[in-house]
Amino acid sequence: MIRRILSFVEPFILMLLGTVVLASVLPARGEWARVAGIVADAGIVLLFFLHGAKLSREAIWQGARNWRLHLAVLATTFAVFPLLGLAFGRLPGLAAPVAAGMVFLTLLPSTVQSSIAFTAIARGNVAAAVCSASFSNLIGIVLTPALVALTMSGVGGQAGISLAAVESIVLQLLVPFVAGHLLRPWIGGFIGRHKGLVGIVDRGSILLVVYTAFGAAVVEGLWHRVSAADLALIAAACVALLAIVLVLTWLAGRALGFTREDQIVLLFCGSKKSLASGVPMAGVLFPAAQVGAVLLPVMLFHQIQLIACAIIARRYANAASLAEAEAVSA
Repeated sequence: MIRRILSFVEPFILMLLGTVVLASVLPARGEWARVAGIVADAGIVLLFFLHGAKLSREAIWQGARNWRLHLAVLATTFAVFPLLGLAFGRLPGLAAPVAAGMVFLTLLPSTVQSSIAFTAIARGNVAAAVCSASFSNLIGIVLTPALVALTMSGVGGQAGISLAAVESIVLQLLVPFVAGHLLRPWIGGFIGRHKGLVGIVDRGSILLVVYTAFGAAVVEGLWHRVSAADLALIAAACVALLAIVLVLTWLAGRALGFTREDQIVLLFCGSKKSLASGVPMAGVLFPAAQVGAVLLPVMLFHQIQLIACAIIARRYANAASLAEAEAVSA
């Protein structure tokens, strides 16, 4: 049983946990903290520049055709999830920054890589999954900060989004993303040929932000405010949140009359939350001392969704294989 669970754990998750341990033992202080923060900010800019360069205009135009499915995914991601987040963020016993993290988690866009991968494993509509996940991330650059401003005032002690945060979002996230997309005709081929390098930048920038965020939180006494019981409560809340959304997307796919392939897209794209987008956005939207605690729910939910969706995708694949075998024998 333990080996089966470990088989779903990505090496990147182990790297994240190692980074958290390193930041807890050797947090950045003084001048080193300032330098690490500058490097992490540069990594965020490069990360969103590459994300903009990877998104093709063809995917945008093709995705517009299956508008009912994409609207259902976006409604789940940016309406159903946030409504649930407002309830989960008020669970008794959660420390204020962690409560803010529960709400922030529900405001994030969907993932891209894992949504597409699980849809492919489950024999779903992969093309639609690519479009839905890409739309979610594109819209999330603007909509997630707007939802933070709209919903998080007073949650976990948050005062809402500031003008400085808006400026940081524009300069660190939106401008690099747009610049990368505009330069895609010239650099798209290079990025396509060097996916390994893009992956290193992608994950490396996330690890840098996690290190600086948790280091600042540790210096401010994070582990004196968050106990093992708090971590267990956060994990239980993430499991419950994911279970509710999985059931709702499964029921919605049937109620809307989607094909089996499109139901799978709604199930996987609608239930995901992006760690890759959440980490840099948290670094921009929240004070440095709070980012570590805010990211705890995001990191736990990310691993829980990978394990749960891997099991579900395999069940869909086995059912499809069985149906094909029965059709052949008939």
